[in-house]
This record gives sequence, C-alpha cells and structure tokens, in this order.
Amino acid sequence: MMKTHRNRIFYFLIVMIAAVFCGCSRYTPPSESYQAGEYRALDGLSAEKPDAPDKGGVPGDTQDVRERFDAFTSRIFCESLAEDPMSLHFTLQNPESFGVAAQDMHFPSISHELLLEDAKENEALLQELLSFDPALLTSSQLYTWQNLKDTLETEALSKGLELLYQPLSPVIGVQAQLPVLLAEYEFSDRQDVDDYLALLAQIDTYYAQLADYEKERAAAGLTPCDDAIDRILISCRDYLASPESSFMAETFESRLNEVPDLTDAERDAYKQANLKALQEHFVPAYTNLSAALEALKGTGTGEQGLCHFENGKAYYEYLVASLTGTGSTAPELRQRIEKELGSNMAQIGLLMKNHPELRDSLTDFRFPVTDPVEILNHLREQIKEDFPELDDSGFEVKHVPKALETSLSPAFFLIPPLDSNDTNVIYINDLLSGDDDLYTTLAHEGYPGHLYQSVYFNRRNPCPLQRLLVCDGYSEGWGLYCELYAYSFDNGNPEPLKQVVAQSAASIYGLYALLDIRINYDGWDLDQTTVFLKTYYGIEDADVIAEIYHSLTDNPVNYLKYYTGFLEIRTLRDEAAKALGERFDVKAFHQFILDMEGAPFRVIRPRFQTWLAERGAGRN
Repeated sequence: MMKTHRNRIFYFLIVMIAAVFCGCSRYTPPSESYQAGEYRALDGLSAEKPDAPDKGGVPGDTQDVRERFDAFTSRIFCESLAEDPMSLHFTLQNPESFGVAAQDMHFPSISHELLLEDAKENEALLQELLSFDPALLTSSQLYTWQNLKDTLETEALSKGLELLYQPLSPVIGVQAQLPVLLAEYEFSDRQDVDDYLALLAQIDTYYAQLADYEKERAAAGLTPCDDAIDRILISCRDYLASPESSFMAETFESRLNEVPDLTDAERDAYKQANLKALQEHFVPAYTNLSAALEALKGTGTGEQGLCHFENGKAYYEYLVASLTGTGSTAPELRQRIEKELGSNMAQIGLLMKNHPELRDSLTDFRFPVTDPVEILNHLREQIKEDFPELDDSGFEVKHVPKALETSLSPAFFLIPPLDSNDTNVIYINDLLSGDDDLYTTLAHEGYPGHLYQSVYFNRRNPCPLQRLLVCDGYSEGWGLYCELYAYSFDNGNPEPLKQVVAQSAASIYGLYALLDIRINYDGWDLDQTTVFLKTYYGIEDADVIAEIYHSLTDNPVNYLKYYTGFLEIRTLRDEAAKALGERFDVKAFHQFILDMEGAPFRVIRPRFQTWLAERGAGRN
C-alpha cells in the first residue's frame, strides 16, 4: 500500500486556514472520467478516451491492462484505509460499497522501523506501477498513474531522512488536532459508538508510541529546543481538564442523542463507558506524553530552523517537493517570492499614488456581513459569475470549544466522506477570528474554498485513490487563492480600496513564505529575522517577531505550501489570460483547476498546456 510519512498520522482530515500567527494543515492526499475530447494524452503518451461504451472495440490486451490497473488502484486505496480505521470512518460512509472490509479499531502505528518499512513498500509499489504500460491506459487512468508516480518518486526523496519527520507541533500536531477529530466522529448506529469507544480506549497506547518515537528522534540528535517543547506542552494541557466537564464528554452525549433505537439505560451505559475511557485512557495519554516530553528537555539545541539539524536541509527540500507540488527548488521559490513581494509593493504604491484618498480610507474597509452563516450564504451568491455552478450544498457552522481556542486556528473545515455531500462542517474559533477577516477566512474554508472544492470533487465521482493523492500545495493554494479572490467580490467597497487591501493581504502571506525559506533552509536565526522585519517592514515588537519566528520553526514549509500553491494557480491564470486574450474565460480556468483533482503542479502544468492549445492559444 502507498505510504507517506503523514500516513502514519491521520490529522490530514482537517483543513486549517493559514492565519498570521497560527498554523495550518491538510493531508496530501477528485472525478468522473474526462469527457470525450476534453483532454489529450501527455508527455508523448497515447491513451484512448475512457468513456467508450463498447468494450468490444478495445483490444483484449489493452482491456486486460486497464482492468488490472483499476484493481491495482483499488487495492492501494482499500489497504491504505484498512490500516487506519479512523481515517476510513471519515473517508467513506459506506466502506463496503468500495470493497473495504470492516476492521478492528486501532490507531496507525509509528516508529522509525515502520517508517523504514514504508519506504521499502513504496519502492516496491513504484516498480509495480511502472510495470503498467501507460500508453494502454484510459485518459483518466493515465492521470492517476502520473499522480501516483509523482507521489512515490517524491516520497523517495525522504529515504534515510525518516526521523526528521515531526508529528508533534503546537497547533497542527496530532496531539492538538486528534481530539477535534474524535469530537466529530459521527454516530449513525450502535456500531459507530462501539468503534469510537474501542478507539478512545487505545489513545494512551498510541501516544506512548509517539513518545517512544520522540525518544528515537532524541537519540539521533533531533530533539526540539526546550521552548518548542513548552509550546507543545501548552497544547497538551488544554486536554487535561476534568473529563466530566470536558468538551469530549459534551460532544459524545450530543452525538449519542442522534443514534436511533437506544433505550435510556443503554444511553446511560454508553455515557459511563465514555467517561471511564476519558479517565483511564484519554487524560493519561496526555499526562504521559507531557511527562515524556518534559524528560527530553535539555537534550535539544537552541531555537533554530530545520536546516540546522543534520540532513535538515535535505529534508526541507523533500518537504518543499512533497507539500508544495511545484517543480521549483527552495532557492528558486525564494526568488519568485521576492519578485512577487516587490510587485505587491509596487502595485500598492501605484494605487496610493493614483488614488490619494486611499490614505484616509484604508481604515474604513469593511465587509457587508459579519455573521458566519450570512457570510457563507453571501459568498455562495458571489461566486456564481466566476466559478463553475455547483448544486446547492448544505453546511453547518460550529464554534471551537472555549478550552481549545488558544490552541487551534481561526477556522477550519472538516473534509466530508468521499461518498457524501451533506456533511460540511466549518469550525469558527471566536477568540482568533475577528469581524475584519472572517469574510475572507470563510471564503478560504467555505465558498469558493475548501467546502466548495470538496463538494465539487466528490460530485465528479473520482477514482477513489485520488482522494489519497491530493497535494497540500494544490488544496491549500486553492484555499488561499479563493481567500484573496474574495476581496474582489461585490462588498460595497471602492475598487481601488479592494485592490490595495488584497495586495496587502497577499504580501503578508508572501512574507511568511519567504521567511519560511530564510529560516528553515538558509538558516536565519532570531536576530537575523528581527533585523529583516525591523528594516523592511517596520515591525519593532520583539514578542510579535518571536511569535512569527516560532510559528515557522515549529512548522517548516507549512506557510510555504499555501503561498506557493496560490502563486502557482495565479501564475497559470495570468499565463492563460495572456495567451488567450479575449478568449480567456476565468470561469473556464477555475473549472480546469478544479478538474485537476488535487494533483501536484508538476503534473498539472503539461495538462495546462494542452488545455491552452485546445482553446486556441496563439491564434489571431
């Protein structure tokens, strides 16, 4: 089965918004076959169109290859989910319809030895993939073949660097996000409740594995500094509240009330079983993990970026390739970002010069609505002109429990199951999401961002394996692209004001992406970062600078994947607009990006060139 380092942790089920001082996350991990004539084969490979109903017209050998390839991708999908039943629960409502057998509940295991085994399995899987002649595959199969090949080849870059993988971090680490996933574990029947309780009873064993893995990292000289450990410990303390009054008990009871045909006695018994599991397993899990981390203090080095660890620079290069999906190296991305930041500043300067009134009106920028539900409904109307039509989809807005507000991001979207369109939950963190930016935050998480993107993906009836191949840079790049695009909607503000605010917002994300490279690849320390921010951005507050620095050392490439993905999409759009001229249709471009099913940009770009050619790029 396919493995990435992140396969060993299942926090991929949450999508977080990239806030100025908060982390963000999504797993790497799309669409009925392309309609006849929509795409041509890539890279010199030929492939017949996938939708021909008369299989008798396909040579026997070709048909055999296609059937074996479908079986191959189905096997990878089923085996990957079978190894992680919790992810299976969130990925599929009806696993049996996908051929996934019921599994005993357990968390995925993690250790250095297992990561090494994963690498060997990936090598074998790549060889098996290459045994298929891509020229005999259908167009949609070819696309899956290319995505899987890119994923496996990228994972090979981490060979020998496995211990540099860090599953724990203050905001996006598994210890911060797992309880939210548990709180969203839906109960549709008794079996779901039983599975949940079985899983909860194993969390202390799972966290003991995480602690042992951190000890393995420490033995290799990879212990985080004491300050970084303290930030992780703060996120652990949020979950050490009395079980009886915790949100874990509250959400369990509310979900239990949705289970049909339970007697009062059975409900009471389940509540007691949940409290017992929280007391005997959940709280001890966080207590013991905290103790293990405390014991590692004093063995790490000073606060520093990833490149200061042995082989840290090579691992950063792997993360860039894996998480951004771009073909650019870290130095190339640094140059692109610096150029883009310069363009942002130049455009802001030109707008301010041409519209002197902006100097007095910048503080007057407001969005027309502030209530989350009203914002989402407003956005759903605003996107109709520039984005593909999508049948109405429901959503539910929830609020992060008070106890977790300091540990979680301003907002996040829970990805619905692949075979469901009616489970769209967006969490709002009232502490961190103010009225000034909630509108664009919900454009990122809702419409036309992750919620819209996810429903569009599911309704295309994709090859299931594509769900596990989605590139972070693609998905989060789309979210950030939509967040910044929302400034252009009809929001009652003058056009020049919308443009200058959008350019300013984009430059903030660009700054974080640039510093991500400077700190984790080039080796800037806190003093160098401080000089840069004071000199070029006028940021004098030492606490603010330290918080920026820590957010980047705690989560290498996390901000970079958002901004790089945005930059890749925006660059493709600009190229299309220039090549097509009056024939350019932004809605058609957005549909092209959405139809790319989460692929890395390395895979998307050849298809983009085909798409341009089919639309007559370069014609008079």
